[in-house]
Amino acid sequence: MMAEKMLEHLVMKRESKSFVDSLHAILTHSGQFQEEKYMLAGYTGMAFKLSVHKRLLPMSVTAYGQWGVAHQGGIDNLGLFTIYDGGRSRHPTFAYYQQDAVNWVKRSLDEGKGVIYWMPEFGVIYGYDDADQVFYVQDGWSKEPHILLYDNFGLNFTGFWYCQIFGDQVQLTEQEMVLESLRLAIEDWDIPYRLLPDQNIASGRLAYDVWIEALHSGDYDGSGAAYLLDSYCQSRTEIRMYLHDVRGLWTELEQALLCYNRIAERIQQMRTFLVREGNGLVLREDANEELAKWLGYAKLLEEQAVDSFRTISAQYADRKRSTVPRWGTHSAR
Repeated sequence: MMAEKMLEHLVMKRESKSFVDSLHAILTHSGQFQEEKYMLAGYTGMAFKLSVHKRLLPMSVTAYGQWGVAHQGGIDNLGLFTIYDGGRSRHPTFAYYQQDAVNWVKRSLDEGKGVIYWMPEFGVIYGYDDADQVFYVQDGWSKEPHILLYDNFGLNFTGFWYCQIFGDQVQLTEQEMVLESLRLAIEDWDIPYRLLPDQNIASGRLAYDVWIEALHSGDYDGSGAAYLLDSYCQSRTEIRMYLHDVRGLWTELEQALLCYNRIAERIQQMRTFLVREGNGLVLREDANEELAKWLGYAKLLEEQAVDSFRTISAQYADRKRSTVPRWGTHSAR
C-alpha cells in the first residue's frame, strides 16, 4: 500500500545557523520548545560556534566540526532523544545506509516529527509520497518545497550526507541548561581546529585571527566573506539576547552581557560593509582594514566574556568532562 504524509504548519525560516533554523521549526511544531529562536541558539551552544576558512569560503559557516559530535552536546542539553546518521556518500556501504535512513525518516514523519537534512545547508524534511518516491524538503529561503527522490537521498555536491530525527524529551532546569551552554561556549572558544588534520578551518579564538589575516591579505572569497560576516552579526546578536534573558542566574553573566553589548554596538556598522550584488551579498573591498580592526576589538571582548563563563563553570562539578569511562574515550564520529 502506497503511503504519503505531509506535516502541515511546519515552517522553517532562515534567520540563524541553518541547523538552529531547522531544529526550531521541528521542535516548535512538535510542541517540545516554546521559546524564541535565539534561546534555542543559546541553550544548544550553536550561537557561540565560530568557524572560519582561511580564504573565508562560504562553507566556513557550517564547518564548525564533525556534525554528529558538534550537534550532540546541544541536543543533549535540551533533554532530547535523537538518532542521526551521516558520512561520505562515496563510501561503498552508502547505498545500505541510504535505504535504512529513508525508512526511519518516513517513520519519524508518520509520528508527526520533521527531520533535519543536509541539502546543503541544513533543511527540514516535512513530507513524503511513496507513489512518487519523493520527500518534500524546506530550505528556509523558498516558499516552494524542494523535491528529493528517495534514490537521491544524501546525494549533493559536497559529498557529505547527514540527517537527524528526534524523540521524547526529559525536562532539565534552566540553570542546568544555561550552565552547560556556557561550557559548550568555552569548548568552542578554546579548541582551535575542529576538523583535524585539516587546518584550513579555524574555530573559536583562532577563527578571529584567521579572519583578520584574510582581510589583511585580500586573498579571500567575496561572497563567502559576506556570508560569514552576515552570519557572525546574527549569532552575536543572538548571544546578546540570550544572555540578556538569563543574566539573573549569575552576576558574572551581567559582565559577559556588557561585552556582547559592546560588540552589538558595532554590528549595525559591520552590516554596512555588506552590499547586494547580483543574487547575493558581497563584502565591500574598502571595508577590509576597518572590519579587521573591529574584529580584533570583538575578539578581546569575547575573551573577557568567556572568562566570565569560566568563573561560573568553576563553581560547579563537571562530571561530563572530568569523568573518563573505564574503557577510555571514544574517537569523534
